[in-house]
Amino acid sequence: MRELTYVARRTVEWREAPDPKLQSDREAIVAPVAATPCDVDSAILAGHGFVDPPFALGHECVARVVETGDAVTAVAPGDLVVVPWSINCGTCDRCRAGLTAHCSAVPYMAMYGAPIGGTWGGLFSDLVRVPYADAMLVPLPTGLDPVAMASASDNWSLAWRLVAPHLQARPGARVLVVARGSIGLYVCDIARALGASDVRYVDPDPEHRALAAAFGAATAASLDPLPQGFDIAVEATGRVDQLALVVKCLSPEGICESAGNHFRPGELPLLDMYLTGVTLRVARDNVRAHIPDALALAASGKVAPERVVSHVIDWEDLPTALPEKHLKPVFVRSDTWPRLPA
Repeated sequence: MRELTYVARRTVEWREAPDPKLQSDREAIVAPVAATPCDVDSAILAGHGFVDPPFALGHECVARVVETGDAVTAVAPGDLVVVPWSINCGTCDRCRAGLTAHCSAVPYMAMYGAPIGGTWGGLFSDLVRVPYADAMLVPLPTGLDPVAMASASDNWSLAWRLVAPHLQARPGARVLVVARGSIGLYVCDIARALGASDVRYVDPDPEHRALAAAFGAATAASLDPLPQGFDIAVEATGRVDQLALVVKCLSPEGICESAGNHFRPGELPLLDMYLTGVTLRVARDNVRAHIPDALALAASGKVAPERVVSHVIDWEDLPTALPEKHLKPVFVRSDTWPRLPA
């Protein structure tokens, strides 16, 4: 088989690898049918990652199940499934607590798309081994488009977690979103659908702002601190200076979710945060626990994740098209899923 391999800044290529084989009766082999780069993949392609190449890239996809072990009961060959980005067993204490990104049965930080916590391959590959099929794979609900939901492995489900539980606890809250990629746009859509009274989206890109406005958000190219202006804030820029501005905008006891990948250090206004009583969470997501709820929202018709998809591109064009700067391209395998969307 082939796996798309990151080899240098703005450079990826197909490399041959052995076809994956089942190594236990709990495993599955899947073939990605619609895969998309995560926001962090854009940073990696730009040369800002912290792992040296080469390595297989990709950790967001909907796939078709090709083969399953005898003990697998949740999915069967032919099923369309969401493949979560992190490797998790589903049965250890951490997984049972919902901390699937911290599974104790595998090396720490085990994931697809980067060789940390072991080498698990990437989801821009012709075939992928899933070591804990029942725990990891989530069937795609009937009627949901694999292209629209290619990001359910990470960014879509992460966006749900960044805002949905907080809006449930604080109905009608005011939401600030400072972002540069798909996560912030998904948050705008979800926040409005779940009853936020005000959504403000900040991004220097005019096309991104136009899409956020279509989701009902007020938009701005830059952030001027608005003390006590928002109850919930989401930062997805990877820039500490932007995070510092965001936390200054929170109301007393406000909540800030930082989903940016902060590869560079910086300073935060800790005294301001202390006086306001800010809750700040900086974390990668325990995504497997949230995929079902995120898919249920997508299936409800209240949101439109397909509008964030900027391009639909043939799988064979991955080496040339992935390094290009697109908001949220989705790469489609016509050999495993015969409908290629317009």
